[in-house]
Amino acid sequence: MRLSCLQENLSRGLALVSRAVATRTTLPITHHVLMETDQSRLKLSATNLELAITTWVGAKVEQEGALTIPARLLTDFINSLPSEQVNMELTPRPLGIRFQCARFEAHINGTDAQEFPPIPTVEEGVTARIDPQVLRTAISRVVFAAATEETRPVLTGIKLEISGQQFTLAGADGFRLAVYKGPLLDLAPEDAEAIVPARTLSELQRLLVDQDEPVELVITPSKSQILVHLKGVEIVSQLIQGTFPNYAQLIPQSSGTRAVVDLQEFSRAARAASIFARDGGGIVRLQIIPGGDGTSGKMVITSSAEETGDNLGEIDAKIDGDEAKIAFSSRYLTDVLSIMERGEVALETTTPSSPGVVKPVGNEDYVHVIMPMFVQW
Repeated sequence: MRLSCLQENLSRGLALVSRAVATRTTLPITHHVLMETDQSRLKLSATNLELAITTWVGAKVEQEGALTIPARLLTDFINSLPSEQVNMELTPRPLGIRFQCARFEAHINGTDAQEFPPIPTVEEGVTARIDPQVLRTAISRVVFAAATEETRPVLTGIKLEISGQQFTLAGADGFRLAVYKGPLLDLAPEDAEAIVPARTLSELQRLLVDQDEPVELVITPSKSQILVHLKGVEIVSQLIQGTFPNYAQLIPQSSGTRAVVDLQEFSRAARAASIFARDGGGIVRLQIIPGGDGTSGKMVITSSAEETGDNLGEIDAKIDGDEAKIAFSSRYLTDVLSIMERGEVALETTTPSSPGVVKPVGNEDYVHVIMPMFVQW
């Protein structure tokens, strides 16, 4: 193998695939990056056996070949080089690659490419095309709601549903639920569903920042893998097997009280309350008070801790219904408010022991359900 490419292109490619390099594993080869020539380009691949990322770097290939190189060592060295051409040549003894860039040289020992785990390929399945910014928004709205503990593996994933010309993402951890519905660019050939690891979608969200071409998702017929086609990048991920909760049943269909408030004011008051909630069990209390004699209502947000003190904030609210009280985990409340866009947000409640629903006003694409905290009023 003998080729050359620009340092900045190689550095960018390594940054992309390094997200899939294993950090803790009993298989040392997954700490490596597979480097191979592919149709006059340099192909970089990495996998942790659950997620695989492949990208291509423009290169001048003089001789074909393939080898695996320790990912961290390679990435750190390439990042230290000047922005000039990097020449690479495979050396048989010791097996490795010799790098030369400007007045820098290095030899990094490698491993035969045959020992690298095969990168899964997805030849057929249900295909859906989505606008990259729509998908990035959808992921940001739901991925944080997935569980982080492995006690219920299906909750560490995000439910993906494809039907007609719409896709749905749903995440839940047993205490909150986030659901986002978005449009597909084309009519799906058939309905499909899968549980995608939240970690996979988090990595995909990062990659979507610079994407301007449609994203293509392919779910295998066996629902064991999903392939994501991006411009110059491919992601293949194992899917989570199991039954995701019927989230539609968890969304309240009616409410006794609906308060519409300014998102920025609500978010500011919630963040202030969360400071005092740290030492008070993480509890934030919300009291919705309708106005009288034609005056606008208000929402009162409070928190307290015996050792540190207490906090109270008031914001204006347009209220439909009766006075209401409800308490939430401060983290769950600030999480959902921080990912929503400017404008107004509605909080719908029924009783202090019933779930609260947070949704943007004028947008039916997103709904977020939070289980209440049981407190003494």
